[in-house]
Amino acid sequence: MTFALHGIAVSKGIAIGKAVLISRAALEVSHYLIEAGKEEAEAKKLLDAFEQVRLELAQLRQGLPKDAPQEMAAFLDVHGMILADPALAEKPIKLIRTQRLNAAWALTTELNDLLEQFADIEDAYLKERANDIRQVAERVIKALNAQKKDPLHDADFLPASDIGVESIIVAHDIAPHDMLRFKDHAFTGFVTDLGGKTSHTAIVARSMEIPAVVGVRHASEMIRHGDWLILDGEHGVVVVAPDEQLLAEYRKLQAQALKEARKLKQLKHAKTETADRVEIELFANIELPEDAIQAVKLGAVGVGLFRSEFLFMDRKQALPDEEQQYQEYRRVVDLMHGLPVNIRTIDVGADKALGGGGDVSQTGASPLGLRAIRWSLTEPEIFLTQLRAILRASAHGQARIMIPMLAHAKEIDETFRLIEKAKQQLHQRGKAFNPNIQVGAMIEIPAAALMLPLFINRFDFLSIGTNDLIQYTLAIDRADHAVAHLYDPLHPAILNLLASIIDQAKRADVPVAVCGEMAGDPALTKLLLALGLTDFSMHFSQLLLVKREILKANVGLLKARVPRVLRAYEPEEQAKALERLLS
Repeated sequence: MTFALHGIAVSKGIAIGKAVLISRAALEVSHYLIEAGKEEAEAKKLLDAFEQVRLELAQLRQGLPKDAPQEMAAFLDVHGMILADPALAEKPIKLIRTQRLNAAWALTTELNDLLEQFADIEDAYLKERANDIRQVAERVIKALNAQKKDPLHDADFLPASDIGVESIIVAHDIAPHDMLRFKDHAFTGFVTDLGGKTSHTAIVARSMEIPAVVGVRHASEMIRHGDWLILDGEHGVVVVAPDEQLLAEYRKLQAQALKEARKLKQLKHAKTETADRVEIELFANIELPEDAIQAVKLGAVGVGLFRSEFLFMDRKQALPDEEQQYQEYRRVVDLMHGLPVNIRTIDVGADKALGGGGDVSQTGASPLGLRAIRWSLTEPEIFLTQLRAILRASAHGQARIMIPMLAHAKEIDETFRLIEKAKQQLHQRGKAFNPNIQVGAMIEIPAAALMLPLFINRFDFLSIGTNDLIQYTLAIDRADHAVAHLYDPLHPAILNLLASIIDQAKRADVPVAVCGEMAGDPALTKLLLALGLTDFSMHFSQLLLVKREILKANVGLLKARVPRVLRAYEPEEQAKALERLLS
C-alpha cells in the first residue's frame, strides 16, 4: 500500500531507493539494586565505561579519513566535551551510592532528567543538542553492557541482494560515529524519526549533498526494511511503496534536479554582480567552525554570523574557558583565510537555557526576557572571558565582534567599557590581539531601528537580524503556534523599517547586511536588492541559489519600482506592487 510521511526538509534533492532500516539503539536497561557494600565497584564500572567511550571517540577522531565531512570532527569533539563534563557522571554516581541503583539505571535516570529540561527549550538549535547527550549516554550504556554489535556491520544490514541498488537509511536517529561508516555503502538519502534543521543528520547530509528528511515521526516503525521509498528533500515528504507511475514521475524530477544542481555549481566561479554591474557580497551564517570550509568552497566572502552558542551547550558546571573558546574562534578565522568573521557574542537566556552561570530559569520562555546582550551584561565575567577569546583570535585574521539585541545607549556604553577592559587584561598578560578590532551591532529590535543614528555613530558595521526584527515589530512569538501564521516578512511595517535602516546606513557609509532568513530566501532576493541591500548573509547551502537571482537582477529597474511597494498598505495593492517589482 502506497502512503506518504511528512517531516522537515533539511537537505535538498530527490532520492529513490530501498529502505535500509537501522534498529534503534534503545535505552532499554535492566533495573535492579546492587548489593550493599558494592556501591564503589558499581561506580567504578560506570566511570570505566565513560573512559572507554572517551578512548573510542578519540580513536575515531584521530582516524577520520581525509575525505570525511569536515563537520564530523566537530561533532566528535562535541561528544568528547559532553563526556569530559563531570556533571554527567556525578548524579548517577550519587544514585549508585545513596540508592544502590545499578550503573545503567542510574545513568538513564539522569539522562531522562536532562531530556525533560531540554524539552522545555524553544530554541531549535539548542533543543537539538539534547540528541548529543542522549547519543553519548547510549554509547556509555553499550560499553556498560559490552554490546559490541554494530548495526552497520550486522550480517543482514545490507543483504547481498541489495548490493548495487540505491538505498535510503531509515533510523530513529543517527549518531555522528555511525555517520562515519555511511561512505562505504551506496546510500542516497536519510530519513529519521527525530531531528531538526540543526541536527547532526541534517548538517552532515547537507555537507555530503545527500537528500534528507528528518523529524518524520514513527518512520522507523512504519517503514519496513526493503520497502521502496521516494524521498523528497525539497518538500519534506517520504513516499512509501510508490507505484510504477509515481516512480517514473519522480525519476524525471530527479534527473531534472540533478541537471539544475550541476548548473548551479557552475555559478561558484562567476563574479557576484547584478545584470547592471552592481557588485554584491555574499556572506555565510555558520554554527560550527567546520561550516567555514563549505562557505569558502561556495564563494562566501566572509562569515556574516558565527553563532557562538554551540560552545555553551547545556553544562551544569564548567563553561568553556577562554582557551577553549579562543581555539574554536581561531579555527574559524584560520579556515576563512583572511576573510572577515563576525562572531556574535553569546545569545542565550529566556528560552535558551544555559547552565553553569547565572540563573535563567526565572525568566520564563519569553523571547522578550533576559537574553543576548542583556544576559551577557548581567554576567560580566563570562562576557569578559568570551571577549578576550575573540580578541585573541583577531590576532590571526579578521575576527570581528558582533553584539546581539541592543536597544539602549547604556547597553552600548557598558558593552564598549567591557571590551576595553578585556583589551587591558590581555595587554597586561602580554597576549596578542588586534587593538582596532571592528565591533558591529545587530539591529533586531524596533527601538534600535528607530534610533539608528546612535548605532551608526558608535559601530563599525551593522547587521539586520530579520527573524527577531519581524517577531518584535509584529508582536509575535514565533514559537507560539497560535500566532505563528501572522509572522510575515512582507508586512508593510517590516519593509519600511528595512528600507529605512539600509538607506540611513548607506548614506553614512556604514556597512549593513541582512543576516536573517530573508537574506537566504531566493524569492526575496530582488526585493532586498530593490531596497538597496548589497551585503547578504545566509546559510551556506543557500549561497548559490541567491547568487543565481542576483546575476539576473537589474538593480536600476528594481529601485525604480520599490517606492510603490513601500507606499502600499492594503494587501491587494501591495501584492500588485510586489508582482510588478519581481516580474
